[in-house]
Amino acid sequence: MENYHSILAGISDPEAIKDYLLAHSGLPGPRSNLELAHIAAEIVPSSIYSPWLELSPVEVPENTPQVFLVIIAVMALGKKITRGESEGFICLRKFATDPRWRVREAVAMALQYIGRKNWELLLEELNQWIGDDPLEMRAIAAGLCEPDLLLNKHHAHQVLDFLQKITDRFITIPDRNTDAVRTLRQGLGYCWSVAIVADPAYGKPLFETLTTSPDPDVKWIVRENLKKNRMIKMDSKWVTNFQI
Repeated sequence: MENYHSILAGISDPEAIKDYLLAHSGLPGPRSNLELAHIAAEIVPSSIYSPWLELSPVEVPENTPQVFLVIIAVMALGKKITRGESEGFICLRKFATDPRWRVREAVAMALQYIGRKNWELLLEELNQWIGDDPLEMRAIAAGLCEPDLLLNKHHAHQVLDFLQKITDRFITIPDRNTDAVRTLRQGLGYCWSVAIVADPAYGKPLFETLTTSPDPDVKWIVRENLKKNRMIKMDSKWVTNFQI
């Protein structure tokens, strides 16, 4: 395995850094090189990665090596925000609705990085993202529902409250036949389980209220979460009580 940190630290020419990242992006392909992306987001200077934030979906489509540069730049925004440059949230929120799914995943990873460094700052910002945009709400759910962020039960409690708010919003969406809404539904189909196993005492009663909903999409969300192995390992008897 290559020592990406040492290699990148030893390259001074911006074009050479870019060429190296493109060559080792893993794209096109099923998985981008996230190990390299995390390291690059940490050490590549903003003077180099900032122009990559301007690479549009038209210029740089999904699953191309060039989108790897956008992924790195978006992830780097999270690191920038933890250093006190909170205006980076504006840009991060814009990318939450990017048509490229890999870029949206980079937003979630950036949010997770912020959460590990400054949890309260993250929650204060994400409270403002709960609204009418399904992809912004999906970014909240995906960003917060990371197991290592929920080792603190108080954090898990707060995330469960976020999921409740997002699910309540989801139910009020009139037209659910859009890709954005389906993406949010898919996120809710696993995020609840991550948060529940982190704080079962608080999470199970909240989730039980969903099991009585007549809404077909909520029924789907419930079924998907109940299928997760993490839920079965947590309390198999409780899981089998629900026939949705």
